[in-house]
Amino acid sequence: MNPFGFDDRPVYVAVAGRSDPGQKRAENQDNFLVADLSRDALDGGLLLTRDPQAPPRRCDLTLGPKGVLALVADGMGGAAAGAIASQMAVAWIYRALLTGWGADRNNVPQQFALRLREAVEQTNARIHAEAQANPEYRGMGTTATAAGLLDGFVYLAQVGDSRAYLVRRGSITQLTRDQSFVQTLIDAGTLTEEEAERSAQGSMILQALGAKPSVRVDLTYQELRRGDVVLLCSDGLTRTVKRDELADAAARIDDPDALCAELIDLANQRGAPDNVTVVAARVDGPGLDEPMEGDAVGRDEYVLPEP
Repeated sequence: MNPFGFDDRPVYVAVAGRSDPGQKRAENQDNFLVADLSRDALDGGLLLTRDPQAPPRRCDLTLGPKGVLALVADGMGGAAAGAIASQMAVAWIYRALLTGWGADRNNVPQQFALRLREAVEQTNARIHAEAQANPEYRGMGTTATAAGLLDGFVYLAQVGDSRAYLVRRGSITQLTRDQSFVQTLIDAGTLTEEEAERSAQGSMILQALGAKPSVRVDLTYQELRRGDVVLLCSDGLTRTVKRDELADAAARIDDPDALCAELIDLANQRGAPDNVTVVAARVDGPGLDEPMEGDAVGRDEYVLPEP
C-alpha cells in the first residue's frame, strides 16, 4: 500500500550502497548518499551514507511524490581535501534539493530536473569558495553523479567520471558519458574503449566540482521498467571490473546490498588501486511497465527551456 496516497500505481525501490578504500589507498576519498526526498532529513529522509557505523546498508521504500536521490562523489586533492570535497558534495547537493525542490508545490519532471541541476551548480560554487578561502583546501575537487528517481524515470546530473549504468534483463547500458580526456579520444575515434581501459591518462578528468567558479552539468534521463537496476559507481570500480561483469552480477543477485558487496570484493581481488564505491537501486511495482523488446535505452539529454 502506498503510504503517501498520491498514486494507486506505486513504484517500489530497493537500494543499497557501499564504499571501500581499496587495496592501495590509505584514505577513502569517495562518498555516497541515498535520501527519500518526500521526507525531511529529521523525519527519516536520509537513508544511507558512507559511514559504516550508521546502518542499515539497504533500504526498501515506496517512491513518494518528491522521489529519491542517490549520488556518488569521488574526491581529489592533497591531504584530506579530497575527502572533504566529496563529503561537501553529497551533503550540499542533498541540502539544496531539500530547500529548492522540497519547497516546490509543482512536482513535475521539468522542475525536478531543474532543481537537480541547480543543486549541483550551487554545490560547485560553494566548494570552490571553500577552496579559495582555505589554503589547505586549495586544488580540491570532486566528481558528482546524482540520480533522481521520480515517477517512473531516472534523472541524472553528472560532473566528472563517476558513472551511472542501467541493467535491464541482463543487458547493461552506460547512461553517463565520462567527462575525461580519454573519452574525448574515444569520441574522436583515436582510442578504443579497450585501449582507454589501459591508458595511463584514464583518471584525467575535464571537470570537477570546486575546480572553477562555474561548471557545466550533464543532465540526462531514462524511463524505467520493472526489474531495472540503476548502478552508480566511482571509477575505482569501472577501472577494475568489466561492464559485462557488472551486468552479470546485477542479473544474478536480487539483493542490492549483496550486489554492492560482490562488486567491491571483485575489485579488491584485482588489486583495487583506488577507492571503490557502488550504489545499486532495483525498481519494481505496478507503477512501471514491463520491459519489452525494442525499448529505447541510452543516454538522453534532458533539455531545459532557456530562462
